[in-house]
Amino acid sequence: MFRRLKDCDFTLLIAPIVLTGFGVVMIYSASMVMTVVVEGYESTHYLVRQLQWFGMGLVGFLFCTFFPYRAYQKLVPIIVMGIIILLLAVFAFGDVRGGAKSWIDLGPLNLQPSEFAKLGIIMYLASVYSKKQSYINNFNRGVLPPLILTGAILGLIVLQPDIGTAAIIFLIACSVIFSSGIRFKHLFLLVAIGLLLVAIAIPSMVTDERISRFTGAYAPFESPKDDGYQLIQSYVAIGVGGLTGEGLGQSVQKLGYLFGPHTDFIMAVVAEELGFVGVIIVIGLLATIVLRGIYIARKCNDSFGALLAIGISSMIGIQTFINLGSASGILPITGVTLPFVSYGGSSLLILLASMGVLNNIAMTVKKKEREPAPVNENDIPNNRLIKGGKQWSS
Repeated sequence: MFRRLKDCDFTLLIAPIVLTGFGVVMIYSASMVMTVVVEGYESTHYLVRQLQWFGMGLVGFLFCTFFPYRAYQKLVPIIVMGIIILLLAVFAFGDVRGGAKSWIDLGPLNLQPSEFAKLGIIMYLASVYSKKQSYINNFNRGVLPPLILTGAILGLIVLQPDIGTAAIIFLIACSVIFSSGIRFKHLFLLVAIGLLLVAIAIPSMVTDERISRFTGAYAPFESPKDDGYQLIQSYVAIGVGGLTGEGLGQSVQKLGYLFGPHTDFIMAVVAEELGFVGVIIVIGLLATIVLRGIYIARKCNDSFGALLAIGISSMIGIQTFINLGSASGILPITGVTLPFVSYGGSSLLILLASMGVLNNIAMTVKKKEREPAPVNENDIPNNRLIKGGKQWSS
């Protein structure tokens, strides 16, 4: 194991750990007062719990870093079945939080199965579409079948209801499918089908609460004490922070004005305490991880590895965009956390494990580059990630 450390991608080692460490500090800063005043816990309650998940996440990171990523292809049926069982268990044993029945209480630990579904769907789609490269242009045979199971899993998440996570998984699936080499006309067909399904589902999904999220995002000052309150408080935090912020621990908005300062709106607290400089550093580290993942996908000449890398990179990029969009009023508030930084055990565990998987792909690529071997033209995956692939020009 230690001999393989020379192949480790230190960007994917350092950036996630720095972000997670920074997140632990900000979680404590954002939660230490209201945890005592409102919830009656010790001021270190969320700090200790996040550190526990950080420790488990590091174990997962190390395991996945040295576990051969190709072995996941054989484990995909077990992984998918496990996810479905967990998602069904939510309806029988789950706890309701934030209006969604998304959690399973295991005593000292609370699991959110939909977080595990993110990585599971990536592995499933990467595995299936890597095997269908020879007939990926055949819509009925090559494209459609995996979407049936994906749609079923999304349906279970929507029924919780957890629309934010379902949207993330849907967009991740789109990224993997697009990168697999699907024809553009098939892609447009899938988009049309997706829009049709959304149109059919909208009447049953529209509630006063969901409508208020849109009015709160796009017309917050029309109801500053109601629908727009949360976003306005986020604006105040961002505006007060300025360039360099008020100083670590000095946020005022976290003292009961801003709901979820250690979860969905932690970036508002970062902006208030560390200013524009702190925000740019966080976004820069997240962008570095995403771009590094795309680079690794481009370098990998194995379809499964390339699609797995692009799926993981998309997961982090999409989740970051939705979280920041909610905190800034670009998107409605969805309850999506900021990767590595926000409080959330299941999310952090999956993110660090995903970084381990991505690092293993990078290590495999680096090893092959160091020991070049003749490349058989038939081994080059037919997807848009690999220069020279059959559909690169498309």
